[in-house]
Amino acid sequence: VQLQASGGGLVQAGGSLTLSCAASGSTFRRYVMAWFRQAPGKEREFVATISGSGVNKDTADSVKGRFTIARDNVKNTVNLQMSALNPEDTAIYYCAAAWRIHSNVVLTQIASYTAWGQGTQVTVSS
Repeated sequence: VQLQASGGGLVQAGGSLTLSCAASGSTFRRYVMAWFRQAPGKEREFVATISGSGVNKDTADSVKGRFTIARDNVKNTVNLQMSALNPEDTAIYYCAAAWRIHSNVVLTQIASYTAWGQGTQVTVSS
């Protein structure tokens, strides 16, 4: 699967932004999808994941209640809706995919993912 992330930009603190990731291929529903982020000088960290069916989701504690992940298995897209953004959310955001037969699996570890998008920059000004 090939992934193309988009939607990043510059936003003021307290604002909202929606990232989108488009996937190629006809077996999109077999992929667990996730968003990770990497701030300057820091390691890449988990943000949110969603199962192939879209039923199960998980988000990092740092974004819980502010970020929502969703997918459309017809359009082969996964979105990350971000609200109440703060400067600590500034990072390059990457979408990732992991093949799993079982449609209700979610994965939070970077090592589980084998396909990555190119990243999209999100900058939150104070």
